[in-house]
Amino acid sequence: MNKTEILSIAEKYGSPSFVFDLDILSDRMKEIKSIVGDDIALCYSIKANPFLIDAMTKLTDHLEVCSPGELNICIARNVDMKSIIFSGVNKTAEDVKKAVECNLGIYTAESMQHLNLLNNEAVSQGKNIPVLLRLTSGNQFGMDETILTQVVKDREQYSGVTIKGIHFFSGTQKKKTAENEKEINYILAFMEKVEAEAGFVFEKLEYGPGLPFPYFANEDFSDTLSPLKRAMPALKKAADKYELTIEMGRFYASSCGYYLTSIVDIKTNKDVNYCIIDGGINHVNYYGQTLAMKLPIISHFPEKTGEMKEWAICGSLCTAADLLVRKYPFTDLAIGDLLVFENIGAYSITEGIYLFLSRRMPRVILYSKGTGAVLVRDFYNSDILNTIQE
Repeated sequence: MNKTEILSIAEKYGSPSFVFDLDILSDRMKEIKSIVGDDIALCYSIKANPFLIDAMTKLTDHLEVCSPGELNICIARNVDMKSIIFSGVNKTAEDVKKAVECNLGIYTAESMQHLNLLNNEAVSQGKNIPVLLRLTSGNQFGMDETILTQVVKDREQYSGVTIKGIHFFSGTQKKKTAENEKEINYILAFMEKVEAEAGFVFEKLEYGPGLPFPYFANEDFSDTLSPLKRAMPALKKAADKYELTIEMGRFYASSCGYYLTSIVDIKTNKDVNYCIIDGGINHVNYYGQTLAMKLPIISHFPEKTGEMKEWAICGSLCTAADLLVRKYPFTDLAIGDLLVFENIGAYSITEGIYLFLSRRMPRVILYSKGTGAVLVRDFYNSDILNTIQE
């Protein structure tokens, strides 16, 4: 999407708006697939951006669903249920019942309670379902090594499930390749240990490598796929042993997104230049932007020449915390100008504190050269009182 197309979308749809370029997404996913080859499957974590589901069903092998709401979205979008990996904490009996009825591709057990819920529901429905056991990385997710090992040893007690493998994810934005190497070595050693102790052979490994994506001006954008290339030796080692699926969201989707916001006020208070935008931290959430000290990539329209001044970019919320950037250089900033935040295809659209101050939610537009700009969600009021029913 070039500058002319961005301005055309801004003129037609206004701001605040998210625009997701499906051509950029498709090109990136094709490059990723060419790097990993046919022996490694790709899974998209839809929590990163559910608006990309339709596109990602064509570009990945699996979709990771982590909540009842995400499953409902997939059902509404007619997603192939066999492509879904059902993960996430806080699964109720009702959630599990619906998921088992949908005949999903595979289910993740986060705990003994989840395993029992899955097993009991599968038995109740006369089914046997495939399950991945999530191994904890030392946080609230997954099961401890000892518990997971015992589950495998006691697998005959669970007539409704077939244990297929391990699920492991420890975090995001891992900038050192050594972290992936260490994790893969740990996972493989653990799986081999369990197999030896339990007389069992795992088939699958679903692994979230948490590869980093650059967001800020001082980061290297020359090859944003280089983290995957560096991680490939470790990933191939795992793929040689098990059916490997790598699960990501941020690394896949970040580059395809733009956030369009307009300047509604400017002022200078105590020698600090402030611009107020019609969005704010309720929409924009870059990983690592704490204290607003880092500079994301922002385009300013109309483009101007002349002396630059530093501006603090603030949003529309009545809190001093609504500060997106403390100091950003702009030329001749004015009310009505458009600011376009780049590389915002993942998480901002889902992580924003949308209900705070009941500001309206932004429009969402999908773009491709084939279809042009398509509005998929109009402005949406988040007036809390209007949602209360008597």
